[in-house]
Amino acid sequence: MALNQSHIADKFIVDRRKPHRNSEVAEAVRRTRNRLSQAAAGNPDFDREMLKIHARAILDSAPAIFLLLFVVGGVGMTINPAREMLVWSILIIGGYASLFSFAWRVDRLALAEISTRGLRSWFLILHFLTGVGWAYLVSLDCRGCGFDHFPVVVAIVLLMMIAATALVASSLHGAILATFALPVAAYAFLYIQLPLDVEPIMAGLLILSLPFFSHVASQRNHAAVNLLGFRSENDALIAELETAKAVSDEARRRAEEANLAKSRFLASMSHELRTPLNAILGFSEVMAKEVLGPIQNETYREYAKDVHESGQHLLELINEILDLSRIEAGRYQLNEEPLELADIVQECCRMMELKIKAKGITLAQQYEPTLLRLLADERALRQITLNLLSNAVKFTPSGGEILVRVGWTAGGGQYISVKDNGPGIPEDEMPVVLSAFGQGSIAIKGAEQGTGLGLPIVQGLANLHGGVLKLKSKLREGTEGIVAFPRSRVMEKVPAAPKHPAKRAVG
Repeated sequence: MALNQSHIADKFIVDRRKPHRNSEVAEAVRRTRNRLSQAAAGNPDFDREMLKIHARAILDSAPAIFLLLFVVGGVGMTINPAREMLVWSILIIGGYASLFSFAWRVDRLALAEISTRGLRSWFLILHFLTGVGWAYLVSLDCRGCGFDHFPVVVAIVLLMMIAATALVASSLHGAILATFALPVAAYAFLYIQLPLDVEPIMAGLLILSLPFFSHVASQRNHAAVNLLGFRSENDALIAELETAKAVSDEARRRAEEANLAKSRFLASMSHELRTPLNAILGFSEVMAKEVLGPIQNETYREYAKDVHESGQHLLELINEILDLSRIEAGRYQLNEEPLELADIVQECCRMMELKIKAKGITLAQQYEPTLLRLLADERALRQITLNLLSNAVKFTPSGGEILVRVGWTAGGGQYISVKDNGPGIPEDEMPVVLSAFGQGSIAIKGAEQGTGLGLPIVQGLANLHGGVLKLKSKLREGTEGIVAFPRSRVMEKVPAAPKHPAKRAVG
């Protein structure tokens, strides 16, 4: 009878979805992102970095600007009096040289040494001084030089410089206005009053280009500030993640040390505990059975029986703890061999018959007849089956029923199923009963004797075989424990060897 609840290639009757992220960690990351992604306006660290970016951009643009000034000056010398162009060259080169020198000093400063308000003011003043040079070029009178379109050339040069400055000086608010407000105003004052010709058109174009390129520079400035904010956010998140990783690594190291200490303790104490327990069990059994003579006091006889039962329970507890410890430490060695799963389960059911009959429970068994051999550890399979049966007997009321099934899974593996009609397990207590020493509320209220290690051992042994344990339960209807083994552990049926006719000997 196959189980058909699987949606995966190999039937393991379990949902292996990835666990959700820790909600507290996710909330901390969200708060950090909200804090760091706030508007960066007024952030002194960002202001300092923007000034450093502005200084570096000016230094990087120095070769191109000086080349442009050289070209404009050379062309101007051919169409204007040399004295006037010389004055312009001194003004413009002096302004840009002062600006580049100041930018070089700022670029060499550390962030902590930068005073944002003072340096920003000095930058704007120096930009204004360069604008004075451009205003002087606009004011040159070239009516007697023989070149009628000199104002158009000046307007084109100004447009080029405004566009270049919008790209270079976008990291400093107001740099374009400080540099070109005076030249554009001078050009408009001189040429916009003329009859409609090229010069007034160029004046209007310059007037419109100034706010346009100022807006472009402002957008680039905003993008640069956002980029700094994103970088700061990324650095802070990386720092917090590194801190969390360090804390996690330390916690894992301590957990590993604690687990190692536990394993060493259990390994060293197993012999120390079993040696006196064997003596207690042996002597109490001798006394309870009155091997060396009758015990006159009935109470003493009952005490000896109680001592023997308690010692037996303690020995079983020690064995279960050691088994679970070996499984968790990866030291449980499987002695694998081809086995008939149904035969092992049947034998375990016979071993539990006395307990089952004592409670008046009906045991039903269903085995598929076509099962192949399973490559597994016989002792582990017995322990899995006995633990599942013990739990079922423990929680099944008198007169109840237990159904044991062995068969094929949908993926070609094999499974063991033990189902009872006991009180069931609440859904929220499933992780508890599957944890070491965990017991559900029904087991605690019923004062059922147990250690809470049976199901964790079953789960560990199933995992060692590449299988899984799945619990299905409904309140007041019962619980079903299913252990499924993968298809890779099912032995293929070997075909019988063909019979060859005997060869006739040649004499």
